[in-house]
Amino acid sequence: MTPVMRVPRSRGALSGVLLILLGAWGALIPFVGPHFHYAYTPDESWTYTSGRLALEILPGGATAVGGLIVLASRFRPAALFGAWLAALSGAWFAVGGIVSVLWTSDGVTAAGTPVGGTSARVAEQIGFFAGLGVVIVFLAALALGRFTVVGIREAAPVTAETPDSPARASAPGEDARETGESGGDSEDEAGPAGQVTAASPGKVKATP
Repeated sequence: MTPVMRVPRSRGALSGVLLILLGAWGALIPFVGPHFHYAYTPDESWTYTSGRLALEILPGGATAVGGLIVLASRFRPAALFGAWLAALSGAWFAVGGIVSVLWTSDGVTAAGTPVGGTSARVAEQIGFFAGLGVVIVFLAALALGRFTVVGIREAAPVTAETPDSPARASAPGEDARETGESGGDSEDEAGPAGQVTAASPGKVKATP
């Protein structure tokens, strides 16, 4: 596994926990909601229907599984898969009830109808489907963004493994100074024509 593919578990901790909780809410609220008069028909606790399976249990379970993957995975592609799974499940919460009229015989949504007064029905629509789906998609998108970006700490090991850059080229004049340091006699003897240069202490040499 390359360093770029590894991510710290803390990267998706908050999003993962919230997705697990929201998935559990979406899958269990149709069974426990009737205890509080917060339900869709049939208004009976722990009553199973095919509509609840397709529109609430399955997407709720998928959201919880996606959140668990986001929370626990240290492998970037796996974490991205978990975030996408949660995002698609949230989208299904939001639009599944509308799409379900395609397979019901009477053209009514398979989710049933909300019970209670006007305010209660609005709250049930938001808490069971539309609002729940929007929040799940938002958290999943947040996790996708965090796992897509490569952090500085994750890129640092890759940078450290790259070959060192070529040796720095010598600046103009450095070669000349080095030559002068290693071969002082030749520099002393090389002077403009017609001038007297000192080749060594106690020795005078005239150039033609």
